Amino acid sequence: MAKEKSIYQETMNLPKTGFPMRAGLAKSEPARLAAWNENHVYEQLMKKNEGHKKFVLHDGPPYANGPIHIGHAMNKISKDMIMRYHAMQGEQTPYVPGWDCHGQPIEHKVEEKLGTAKFNATPTAKIREMCHEFAVENIELQKAGFRRLGVLGDWDHPYLTLYHEHDAADIEVFKAMFDKGMIYRGRKPVHWCKHCHTALAEAEIEYADEVSPSVFVRFELIDAPEALAASGLPVDVVIWTTTPWTLPANSGVALSPEADYVAVEAGGRLGIMAKALWEKVFHEVAHLEDARLFTPAGAAEPWVAQGADLVGTTYKHPIFEDVTGTVVTADYVTLEDGTGCVHTAPGHGVDDYYTGMRCNLPIIMPVDDDGRFYVGEGYGTGGPFSGMDTDEANPKIIEFLAERGTLLAEKKINHSYPHCWRCKNPTIFRATDQWFVSMDETGLREQALDQVLNHVAWYPDHAKNRIGAMVEQRPDWCISRQRNWGVPIPSFTCADCGEKVMNDAMLDAVIALFKEKGSDAWFTDAPESYLGEACVCPKCGGHHLKADRDILDVWWDSGVSWKAVCENRPELAYPADMYLEGSDQHRGWFQSSLLTSVGANGVAPYKAVVSQGFTLDGQGRKMSKSLGNVIDPNKVCDEMGADIIRLWVASVDTSSDVAIDHEILARTSDAYRRFRNTFRFLLGELEGQFDPERDGVPFEELLPLDKLMVARLTQVQAEVDDAYRGYEFNRAYRTLYDFVVTELSNVYLDALKDRLYCERPGSLARRSAQTVLAELLSMLLRDLQPILSFTCDEVMAYAPAGCRDGQTYAALLEWYEAPIALDEANRYGEVLDAAMELRGVVTKAIEDARAEGTFTKSQEVRVRAWAPAEAYALLTGDMACDLAEFFIVSEVELESGEEFAAEVEPARGERCDRCWNYRESTGEHGGHAHICARCAEALEA
Repeated sequence: MAKEKSIYQETMNLPKTGFPMRAGLAKSEPARLAAWNENHVYEQLMKKNEGHKKFVLHDGPPYANGPIHIGHAMNKISKDMIMRYHAMQGEQTPYVPGWDCHGQPIEHKVEEKLGTAKFNATPTAKIREMCHEFAVENIELQKAGFRRLGVLGDWDHPYLTLYHEHDAADIEVFKAMFDKGMIYRGRKPVHWCKHCHTALAEAEIEYADEVSPSVFVRFELIDAPEALAASGLPVDVVIWTTTPWTLPANSGVALSPEADYVAVEAGGRLGIMAKALWEKVFHEVAHLEDARLFTPAGAAEPWVAQGADLVGTTYKHPIFEDVTGTVVTADYVTLEDGTGCVHTAPGHGVDDYYTGMRCNLPIIMPVDDDGRFYVGEGYGTGGPFSGMDTDEANPKIIEFLAERGTLLAEKKINHSYPHCWRCKNPTIFRATDQWFVSMDETGLREQALDQVLNHVAWYPDHAKNRIGAMVEQRPDWCISRQRNWGVPIPSFTCADCGEKVMNDAMLDAVIALFKEKGSDAWFTDAPESYLGEACVCPKCGGHHLKADRDILDVWWDSGVSWKAVCENRPELAYPADMYLEGSDQHRGWFQSSLLTSVGANGVAPYKAVVSQGFTLDGQGRKMSKSLGNVIDPNKVCDEMGADIIRLWVASVDTSSDVAIDHEILARTSDAYRRFRNTFRFLLGELEGQFDPERDGVPFEELLPLDKLMVARLTQVQAEVDDAYRGYEFNRAYRTLYDFVVTELSNVYLDALKDRLYCERPGSLARRSAQTVLAELLSMLLRDLQPILSFTCDEVMAYAPAGCRDGQTYAALLEWYEAPIALDEANRYGEVLDAAMELRGVVTKAIEDARAEGTFTKSQEVRVRAWAPAEAYALLTGDMACDLAEFFIVSEVELESGEEFAAEVEPARGERCDRCWNYRESTGEHGGHAHICARCAEALEA
């Protein structure tokens, strides 16, 4: 008997593979990455698809200012998954990574290193040199992190915004838009950081809650309406503001033109304000319970007037006694908060500015670059608050108003307020001379909106509405900055008359200079010496021109990468097929790229845009070192492997904010093991014993159960392909995970083990099963290659040549094509669905019997089952499979019934000592006492 058992074991076809059970990704991935580099896998891929249709995903450049974080990892892995998918479609997929090297983030790091005092005393050329060094060092640091994630690309030839050709491209685009009249010099209010001493664009603003003093102030009228003046009481217009420090720059009060305004009598004065708000202000805020609406003598009703009726009324300035202001109207005045009377300082706000321009109000700017009031006594200085910082002046101004008796009330409010994206301090609005891109003068806004809404595909689709609203509402783009590290705006100032000078000849000279020497030449050479005949002031004819020191907004710098990179590098193309970045780039890189491309060439720089959310911790919080919830991708690679991060990226819906922490990564590792174990099982039944090109069985000759699985994998493949094409990685992942866990591991592969282990080698039954396993391996290799890039590459070393197209590296595989059409698969799929539904009922019946102690193994069971008429027809028709094999029982007797049902009873026959199945054929065969006919045939063979 012992000898027989040994023979039985020896003749079983048990799985055998060199593919390790334990992944050891942290150790194996670096070696595999080195092999990719040594064997130039990226270059092989480019060569393989050379001459084919290109798919260009233009890399949005991260800032070179520190190690990569988990948001970087999600971004780069997402791009890599897309490029690997398109490469398998036969497209050529050049990927040129880039870095944003200019701007405040890097300059801020240098300032931190030197200290502010020393930084301010350091020459510009030296600061730029230090910024350059810092950027290059961090590029190498980040590059190593990105490559470790398995991202394929031209890492030896990236694009950097500090390259000479990029500097020149900045000015080439500038010139194209300047020639169209889109760029102008103007004095307008812009976001100003008094700590960083520079103007900021909307894209450089972050909003955070601030507690501010809000004040209700009486502005005494000089020419009050006749009915109010007749009362003999002083008449005021009552304003509300959350920025008392802007009151020295006041030049107007804006009312809503159609709103009703009343006069409120309190404290021996009349205060004009919106009818809808007077009770809230006087009773709830100022606590003047005796305040009442004023009714003129002899009138039956309280006095009321519309805002438009009060236009032109003048008042005494709240700070300067010899200055007057004017009442105007504006459509943006609302009746939600305040008094319906808006303090207007055209030098301190965009709405105020346009109102000032429309109504001819003075544009006053009493605050310097440091956020301090100019010293002086007259209008346009700080007056009583000379030399004070705006924050310092706030309480002093409130105290001043109280002493003069014009402060009606004060109330602290918590509101969202703009902050500098870099130093995180609150910004101020401040009118300064800056360079702007006009959104409306030459139709840029209209053209950009048309491109966004009608010519670009957005993923997800609603992202179109977000950027559309931003473009529709954005003010003119302030493109000048008062910093050191960036590309200079090519403007000159006449030393004789002070005129700003710029023309085509000058711009051409600067472009040539930057191409040859880069923008550093602007600060080290004398740029005006390169102007030749262009060195003349058109206003006074003077030749004493000096280069200005403003630099371009960093968003301009990165935004023109379509010109510097996509258009200029022959392996790429413009417009790019795709941009992919975080959702914050709707007002950043997506928009600056759009405006510069549309402005210069009339088209968007991208055909499609993928917008992604942010990475948060498991509790939905922003990651920060202080909270201790930061996930370092470098550390995860060292401990778990890059494929775990890649699998996490694929598993989440990146179109919205996504969570990650150590617990989530642990669950991801469990999912990874499911995929790896499935690969190992498939390889164990194929490696060294089956190759589909040599041993494969045509679909028509497959066993019925195997045909059903081919049909199912065809359906799965169609869904995975659709998910990848829509850039829904999580849908591809979920489809594959559910298929592997629910239908393969738990059902089909489990049912197949008897046939694989016990049938004789070379039999049709076994070759049929192996054919499907080879199809599954081929499909999973390709479907998971964009996600589990390292693991799929590892599988390639053990997979039959026919499953890997003879390739060594998974990145070089072609996309999987199912052996049957989807329509045919769907017909078989109906049978499989019915079988799966019946299987659930049968499994329940077996589990109940096992719980009662009746049986221990499903092979001991004979099943009687019922199925509704339609399902019965499918399960007994020409596409039906062997249900006993599918359910792993000895026998199934199926009848038509009203619903799915099943009952179990003991199997007929005896148990085979070799396969452990109960068969009526079990008995003595060829000298073996207790084996079934099938096993006897296998032993004989």
